[in-house]
Amino acid sequence: MSAAVESKYQPHDMQFRRLGPAGLKVSVFSLGGWLTYGKTQTGDVVKDCLQAAWDNGINFFDTAEVYANGQCEVEMGRALKELAWPRDEFVLSTKVYFGTGRKEPNTRGLSKKHIVEGLKSSLQRLQQPYVDIVFAHRHDPDVPMKEIVEAFTQAIHMNLAYYWGTSEWSAKQIQEAHDIAEKYNLIAPVAEQPQYNAFHRERFESEYAPLYEQFQYGTTIWSPLASGLLTGKYDQGIPDDSRFATHEMFKEEAAKLKSPEGQAKLEKVRKLGKVAERLGGNTAQLALAWAAKNPNVSTVILGATKPQQVHDNCKALQLLPKLTDEVVDEIESILQNKPNSKL
Repeated sequence: MSAAVESKYQPHDMQFRRLGPAGLKVSVFSLGGWLTYGKTQTGDVVKDCLQAAWDNGINFFDTAEVYANGQCEVEMGRALKELAWPRDEFVLSTKVYFGTGRKEPNTRGLSKKHIVEGLKSSLQRLQQPYVDIVFAHRHDPDVPMKEIVEAFTQAIHMNLAYYWGTSEWSAKQIQEAHDIAEKYNLIAPVAEQPQYNAFHRERFESEYAPLYEQFQYGTTIWSPLASGLLTGKYDQGIPDDSRFATHEMFKEEAAKLKSPEGQAKLEKVRKLGKVAERLGGNTAQLALAWAAKNPNVSTVILGATKPQQVHDNCKALQLLPKLTDEVVDEIESILQNKPNSKL
């Protein structure tokens, strides 16, 4: 006799946080498809990475229409279909704004047309009836804010998504979206997807500080390892298979590593590595635990090209309780870049 309710999920040692003011619970570590799935990684390895995340208690998966011009959604969608997890046991997000490389002007941006139709196209590629969260991948100065908030409200009323959020918006733009939602009885965004890591802190810790206070705004942070810089793998040069070597967008960053400023960063990474070793982890795990330690981080999005990376990164959970005030102070003394909070 089959069980009345199907379940394939086990939380294991994973921790969970609310996505900002929403009731939705997301794993403190999550898995995203940027730069990997649909581009460098296709087929079974995508499914294996998702399974590795699932096996560590991860319940949140992130993609975007622009990743590999829609192919990331196709690959992740196929993997999710084959894995056949119950839809109510995982959280899925995508992002609209950049489009998928087509030339027609309404196939990108944040017009009501593209928000609704772009999201429908994403769902087709993902082979899913809805996403839990849809993010505005950037702000669109060409579209009135009222139309943007109306369009995301409409997408939610159409059951294409449950929540909406922002990505790399300014605090002022997020505030405006909330003000319009309040004024016209529309649905406000619940979370921002910003870059945040030990070398990129100002916007997250200073500019957004009032948003955490006023709206309990959530965050799904990306690039927690500074595109690999905080793993320690660049300490002795740039490996041939690394992002700095293989992705054109990192050409400038790779060149900067040779500068005095770049060398100073690498020296900080080496010192962080010694702290990590003392705590029983590696540099990457310490950097991930450091990011997750911030109470305003809802989830830390991991990137992985192979399942073992997911397993290794999730060991950062074991370092979290070891980040005492004394250890955090030691890390700050190495980084020397703490922003002044505006609160």
